Amino acid sequence: MNNVLAHLDWSPFFITLKIGLFSTIICFFLGVGLAYVSLYMNKRIMAVFDSILTLPMVLPPTVVGFFLLLIFSRRRPVGMFLYGHFHIKIVQSFVGCVIAAFIIAFPLMYKNAKSAFLQLDKNLIYAGRTLGLSEFKIFFKIVCPIASPSLFSGAILSFARAIGEYGATSMLAGNISGKTSTISQQIAILVQNQNYLEAGIWVAVVLFIAFLIMLLMEYIQR
Repeated sequence: MNNVLAHLDWSPFFITLKIGLFSTIICFFLGVGLAYVSLYMNKRIMAVFDSILTLPMVLPPTVVGFFLLLIFSRRRPVGMFLYGHFHIKIVQSFVGCVIAAFIIAFPLMYKNAKSAFLQLDKNLIYAGRTLGLSEFKIFFKIVCPIASPSLFSGAILSFARAIGEYGATSMLAGNISGKTSTISQQIAILVQNQNYLEAGIWVAVVLFIAFLIMLLMEYIQR
């Protein structure tokens, strides 16, 4: 056991945390912004808008990964444009990991943010307008502080979903050691190779992270 720990490659741990952090930051700002914008949409347009943004929640991750491959492959227009003009490679890259994790985790942030905004007392917004506050100040001084518990909960759930993502990440970014290999991918490979001891260590790491996330969720909800 000690020998295994001494020679354990911890790169999947740090890669997973970085993926979770970057994707959660993107999820937070986009999720909050789009959730607030959606409140001012026509109901029919909002229904279509919501369906598109939350579709990854119900699709299998491998299906999401398939669509991401179609979009970002260097043989496709978007992938060709990014690589040709900016030399940005999405497939089999760390950026690809972040994009895949973001797409999968985004619906959680969006739904939490929108639920929080829908529960707001609109009289507070009207009062802010009466006092001459701009929509920008109303959003940051009234809406966000009141909705902050739900927004932080959404961010934590997005982080948890992002670090646990496997299907879409594997399809888009592959499993390159030290570059795109995450904890979930590492566990799958170790089990396939019947290396249950090392797989068990990574499972223990994931359980510890999950426990910390649940404690943080309980703290925020109080």
